[in-house]
Amino acid sequence: MVTGKMWSYKNFQINEGFKPESKHFQYFFTVSERGKKKCNYCVWIDDENSIPSVGSKEFQEIISSRREEWSQWVQTKIDKEDFRNLVLKLEKKGQKEIDLDQLDKKLEPE
Repeated sequence: MVTGKMWSYKNFQINEGFKPESKHFQYFFTVSERGKKKCNYCVWIDDENSIPSVGSKEFQEIISSRREEWSQWVQTKIDKEDFRNLVLKLEKKGQKEIDLDQLDKKLEPE
């Protein structure tokens, strides 16, 4: 993961960034408490909505335009004490949350 920004919320530290080798848009928020990892929250954008390359200007524009919204999602999860490893998958028809710990097989963006 390439670190984008570190910030704090309540007693938690959040390290956010993207996965550069991925063929898909994957943006992570790793939540830690006193240096110990609690969970990962991740945003995936499906291929139809994705961008050409991770280093592109469009990639940075997506992060800039949606980062506040995604950070709010993370804060809401922390407020609810929901420390599951979650994916917020953005699709053409909307968005959905996926609990990675409940899956039988490894989930990858489509």
